[in-house]
Amino acid sequence: MKLNLNGKDIEVPAEAAEKRLVEFLREDLDLTGAKNACDIGACGACTILVDEEPLKICVKRVKDVAGHRVLTIEGMAAEDGTLHPLQQAFVEAGAIQCGFCTPGMVLTAHAFLLKHPDPTRDEIRRAISRNLCRCTGYQQIIDAIERAAPFYRETNIHEHTAATPR
Repeated sequence: MKLNLNGKDIEVPAEAAEKRLVEFLREDLDLTGAKNACDIGACGACTILVDEEPLKICVKRVKDVAGHRVLTIEGMAAEDGTLHPLQQAFVEAGAIQCGFCTPGMVLTAHAFLLKHPDPTRDEIRRAISRNLCRCTGYQQIIDAIERAAPFYRETNIHEHTAATPR
């Protein structure tokens, strides 16, 4: 079984097919950005992107993403470690607080901005409404997404993430 993970094709061992995806990423691949919090797909801490769509992976199996493009928060930054403009906007807006929800929130925002690069604050609120944050009160997160939107309007974003092979 194969999948494209952060821009690289990987072979997944057959015995991992039934493993929960969040456990596979965290335990087998040491990609710890996605958090296992609620175990019922309610909080969004485990969100990654599959074919540029947010997916809560605490309720998904590895086999569910076979043959698809998977992007984790680890794949957002450039290969040299430079933060993606959306990640940088989260830092600059103070939207990271404890950081527990941040990976899922950033990826949800990324998927949203790919389709809606000129959003209103209300559209941003709706887009992130399925991701819970206990620290920021959401205003800094909305500010960060709004701050990053010009990058998505002005750039072919697919050239800047690991979701597309380089």
